[in-house]
Amino acid sequence: MAIETPVRVGFIGAGKMATALAAGLCRAGFTTPAAVIACDLLPAAAKQFAAATGAGIVASVAEVAQRADVVVVAVKPQQVGSVLAELAGVLEVRHLVVSIAAGVSLEALCGTLGARRRIVRVMPNTPCLVGESASAFSVGGGATPDDARLVERMFAAVGVAIALPESLLDAVTGLSGSGPAFVYLMIEALSDGGVRMGLPRPVALQLAAQTVRGAARMVLETGTHPGELKDAVASPAGTTIAGLHALEIGGVRGCLMNAVEAATLRSRELGRGS
Repeated sequence: MAIETPVRVGFIGAGKMATALAAGLCRAGFTTPAAVIACDLLPAAAKQFAAATGAGIVASVAEVAQRADVVVVAVKPQQVGSVLAELAGVLEVRHLVVSIAAGVSLEALCGTLGARRRIVRVMPNTPCLVGESASAFSVGGGATPDDARLVERMFAAVGVAIALPESLLDAVTGLSGSGPAFVYLMIEALSDGGVRMGLPRPVALQLAAQTVRGAARMVLETGTHPGELKDAVASPAGTTIAGLHALEIGGVRGCLMNAVEAATLRSRELGRGS
């Protein structure tokens, strides 16, 4: 896909989330590898970022800011304070700062960078690598409606982007930010069940992953409540209701709810710590 004016995107932090996002943005045609730059304290992370995206690597925050218009803060919450202090001295009016650091509030970001800086806080997830991210964002600081539209376009290029009040972003972190790991665990467990019942491992894994994918598309594309879709599969005295009964005995529903709650609370803790 030809790109008339690729957006210059710089990443401070080149870990797994930054790598997935950068690769997804290039794949979607939002930008190009030549217009992406990153820095990271860990040489191994920087090397992996460059290998996965084809983008350039520089040694400092200042160099990222110099070569980018959108600066993505993609470090661990515990590292945000030092990164922001360094970034504050090199930001210009043209810069839009997008933070994907879990739990770090707009107030904290503006407190270091300045209340008038153009800042947007986003919570994406790693399926952005394959164009299936679920992201939510909140606008703060001096960010304009055009900035909000750019961020929405940026993250919609790699999935779904939803504008939400910042008070809900920790819950987004608990649900869709951490959620892929919960789903991977479910896929692994379903696959293990298939192996236990005699299926070859590769077949069991493919069937489990495709089943989750297909079920998710049914919810999204039909607009039907998942409970109704579940009931449509569960025939009286059939195999599915027997399996559902086993899941209810095991407390799977409550465990998943508790997982989202635990991840949300941890996001809040990380935000306070930053």
